Amino acid sequence: MALSAEDNLRLNVLLAQELYAVRIDESKMIVYALTAKGEAKVPLNAIGKDDPYLKEIKALFSTHVMGSPGGYPVYLKRWTRMGQARDDSLAQLLLLGEPEAVVAAVHAPGLTDEMAARAWWAMPTSENARRMLEKQAVVEGETGKVLAEFLLEFLPFEEEQSDMIDSVRLVLQPGLISQQEKDKLWKKTKSKRSFYVGFLHAAADDLPIDVAAHADYETVKEKLLSLIEKENPYAIMLEKVLSENGQAFVQTVEDAIKKPGNQDVVVSLLSAVAKYFESIVPDVFTEDDVEIIRTEANALCCGDNESLNEVLAVLNDSNDKVQDYLCAMTVLACLSVKLVNPIFARTDAIGTVMRKKIKPVTDPILEQLQILRN
Repeated sequence: MALSAEDNLRLNVLLAQELYAVRIDESKMIVYALTAKGEAKVPLNAIGKDDPYLKEIKALFSTHVMGSPGGYPVYLKRWTRMGQARDDSLAQLLLLGEPEAVVAAVHAPGLTDEMAARAWWAMPTSENARRMLEKQAVVEGETGKVLAEFLLEFLPFEEEQSDMIDSVRLVLQPGLISQQEKDKLWKKTKSKRSFYVGFLHAAADDLPIDVAAHADYETVKEKLLSLIEKENPYAIMLEKVLSENGQAFVQTVEDAIKKPGNQDVVVSLLSAVAKYFESIVPDVFTEDDVEIIRTEANALCCGDNESLNEVLAVLNDSNDKVQDYLCAMTVLACLSVKLVNPIFARTDAIGTVMRKKIKPVTDPILEQLQILRN
């Protein structure tokens, strides 16, 4: 199918300019282009049916950009969404007028701030915004703030809990939103509990909540100072979790684990807790049974772990709860999706029904959290 004479002329004039990105509105049959001179618009005058005509339009852009009318191989969707697009071809991808090509650029690890701005113009979706905010160059550039503002405004319209968590996690990266916006977002956690998990991933050591340090904090900190200076991981972790920020983390995990909305929230929460305590995770442990993990943690605290025994030696005379603290932290370091996989493999329940089914996992976790609380 040939293009109409008018379209052929206008599009070739457009292609003669310095193009940054192309977007095709297939419902309105309009080609938009971001050029060095600003935004251009070319209404299409289709000959025949729209779909074959649009295919010819894309072939024209593909021939100009890539030297072949074949266009972008959209069947490579999974491959491109794994970030496999070459960094040196990102500019070309944004000129094809193909949404999946824009997605490929968005997922590329070498995405720059300038390319992100062009991709955002071409396809401004919440999913693209999240993927771009995973690139440090975008976060530190001008586009990062634009994407974060969009995600904040779009949060009330997100339908998937995992997307909500991701959006909160990403906008909380340093330099993207103001403290006032963070506080406002935190207030919404009371009604949107999945937001807690986003905060736990992004701001575990700086949650916007005032919680007193543990009653044992000052004593423990003073006695562990020499071990902390020697970078003993158990000493560092114990001082951290008993501090004001650590107690805020523990309280927030408690609030989040009591009413998770669906399986995605549970899995992400377990990951966030394990990440917080990862410095003391045992080299070998049973991953899929929380009761066995507790038994192994108790054995570890009574065993010959040198770093752990140094903490016990320093604190046992002054605090008979120290072994309980160390065991609780060790259990929390071992959390993962493998604990709930056997349950989730048998049910797709959400809400109250899901929470009842995972109580054999969440109740022991809550016990460990309460050990670490005042």
